[in-house]
Amino acid sequence: MEPLPDRAARAAGVSKAADTLAGQPIGRSRSIPIISARPSGPLNVLDTPAPNSAADPLDDAMRQVDAVIRDRLSSRVSLIDQIAQYIISAGGKRIRPRLVLLFSQALGFEGPERFELAAIVEFIHTATLLHDDVVDESMLRRGRATSNAVFGNAASVLVGDFLYSRAFQMMVSVNRMRVLDVLAEATNVIAEGEVLQLMNMHDADLAVDEYLRVIRFKTAKLFEASARLGAVLGNASPQIEDACAGYGRALGTAFQLVDDLLDYDGDSEALGKSVGDDLREGKPTLPLLIAMERADEGERALIRGAIEHGEVAQMPQILEIVRRTGALDATRAAAQREADQARDCLDMLPPSAVRQALLELCARSIHRSS
Repeated sequence: MEPLPDRAARAAGVSKAADTLAGQPIGRSRSIPIISARPSGPLNVLDTPAPNSAADPLDDAMRQVDAVIRDRLSSRVSLIDQIAQYIISAGGKRIRPRLVLLFSQALGFEGPERFELAAIVEFIHTATLLHDDVVDESMLRRGRATSNAVFGNAASVLVGDFLYSRAFQMMVSVNRMRVLDVLAEATNVIAEGEVLQLMNMHDADLAVDEYLRVIRFKTAKLFEASARLGAVLGNASPQIEDACAGYGRALGTAFQLVDDLLDYDGDSEALGKSVGDDLREGKPTLPLLIAMERADEGERALIRGAIEHGEVAQMPQILEIVRRTGALDATRAAAQREADQARDCLDMLPPSAVRQALLELCARSIHRSS
């Protein structure tokens, strides 16, 4: 993808990645302030159950959500059915629908609307994946060929549109204006995040706060909305609703930071996609931005050229720089800080199996390999 025409003018108005990290000064001889972990340390996840283990309090509820998804995917157009089933059947962590269910349960709501809303956020997420893969020209997701690789770009975009419109049909059926308000705002912000990311492609001068802004918009916003919806269903106070949303926003940010880390430190088979895709697409993510700030002049020039041209031929050298400068550890520590913030937001919930499940989501968002 070629740089956008206004990139030079826009870049001139923002600070260099070496100047700030989320608004704080950084230096090559010390750690970056945003990434220091909380003194209490990370959660221990060695003994936590997997999302679908026998200890999972959502087994039955998630089966209900899956039933809603299967029912609402139906269309009179066979190609829509085929593509929608293809992308949904690829699986996934289903974290966003789980947030709807967990927070609604934590706040005492057990009505069937929770299954509908959980399915809605999964449809919105799936629509964004379809569109993302077309924009990024991705060929592999979750270990399978992307829908655009199989069915073509046009069909994938249009089925993504179908999933968005089906989601809004389902929102109306819930008959709560607050639900429409939350999800309408979320989908709008997500679209803004997609455009911001497009503007930032191949921009080696991207400021870290601009990078974080994309994450908040593009990824964390749907996590935030999912958690907020659980509070809306439970008729929570504005303060509790905001705390639930804060949990989702921080968790989503942590999740994306680890995704960006794994693109330089993951295994293609475990990830279900090609390692190095972010660099190939010209995305300046946090591991690269930190590495550039800490590297010497020649190494910075190497990384800059790779970002600007989407060049992966020098990937081994870039990986060595990223690892040697501690950029991977710094990125994981930044994600840990976000997970700690999410954990703090749960102080308003009494001890319960649901609260424990939410704590475990914080831990798993950091300590994962895919």
